[in-house]
Amino acid sequence: MDGAQTGSAGEETYRAGALRVAQVVCGAPDPITAISEQLGPGPFELVCLFASPQADFRALNSEAIGAFGGSDVFACTTAGEIGRAGYEECQIIAVGFPSELFSVDAFAIDGLDALDDRKMTEQIIQRRMALNIAAPDKGSEFAFLMVDGLSLQEENVASILASGMGPMPLFGGSTGDGVDFATTWLSHNGVVRRNAALLALVRSRCPVKVFSLDHLMPTRTRMVVTRADPDRRLVQEINAEPAAAEYARLLGKDPNQLDTFTFAAHPVVVRLGDSHHVRSIQRVDEHGNLVFFSAINAGMVLTLAEHQDMARHLDEGLAALGADRAPSQILGCDCLLRRVEAGQFQQTRAISDILSKHNVVGFNTYGEQFGALHVNQTLTGVAFYPPEEEAPACR
Repeated sequence: MDGAQTGSAGEETYRAGALRVAQVVCGAPDPITAISEQLGPGPFELVCLFASPQADFRALNSEAIGAFGGSDVFACTTAGEIGRAGYEECQIIAVGFPSELFSVDAFAIDGLDALDDRKMTEQIIQRRMALNIAAPDKGSEFAFLMVDGLSLQEENVASILASGMGPMPLFGGSTGDGVDFATTWLSHNGVVRRNAALLALVRSRCPVKVFSLDHLMPTRTRMVVTRADPDRRLVQEINAEPAAAEYARLLGKDPNQLDTFTFAAHPVVVRLGDSHHVRSIQRVDEHGNLVFFSAINAGMVLTLAEHQDMARHLDEGLAALGADRAPSQILGCDCLLRRVEAGQFQQTRAISDILSKHNVVGFNTYGEQFGALHVNQTLTGVAFYPPEEEAPACR
């Protein structure tokens, strides 16, 4: 299905489930009016706009002020969109949280490089407790985070927020700028921000499950980071050799030919406890250093990873979320490098079909947050299930 396609029957199908979902092409003459018509009358607790960097972000957010009643409005730029047809381009995806099913406390966090850990933790605890009191009829909960993907602060933000979350599971995604890595934007109620995050504390009548999937397996090829600049996510030396040259040598490649496709095809992982987590490489800088999407430190042992079949793994992973009963919808944050890999291995259509089949909506990211962790090359999200009691809007 064409991502720009509209029509009442298609829109009704797309809205089926707990969330209301709308989609318009970036060049639409009045995108907010089109989105509002597709979402329906509401009322909504929160509306999220995931906008291609090709959209006029400031105009979009200016027009959104007051367009959805008293709803909070979050918006961010993306590294790609996930919509009706799976992977989309040049689209604006809107997700509405109906007040009938959700209670939301939505707010912005500014100045990510100067957060007061204790103050922020206390604020999260107070807000979470207040939401619990205000919504006793909504027994499921989660937190959704959108964070500046060029702030270099995602690890710190996720760690601080997680310390105040208690049993509330947190997931989210780092905002994107396509494959340009130049400028990313966020907005809360029309106020455009950088070096910021948007956080929604959510309670729902629909049961939910926060999850994270990746299809990578560690190999026996290991390397040690021997010199790094953690604040800038730079690795300068691996195995006491120039980082890019040594990484290329281990792959049997020319260092001058390293690019985004290479990094997507040959990721590295670190061991944390009993599991491995991807530390994706963004690019090679002019000095031959490797720039990562996640925090990296001297002394860290990196392991090359190999791919399982991404399409099969994704289909099985999403199907497993419905082992007892199928979710009606999934809100997902999918790493840009997964999308790059899908294109490299001619799996874009297969992945898109799987995302569409499982009713996944969301955006491609520069990284994902899962609990206290900032991770890469995953699909991280929340699945919504119909409640046990009668609630037709969740079905």
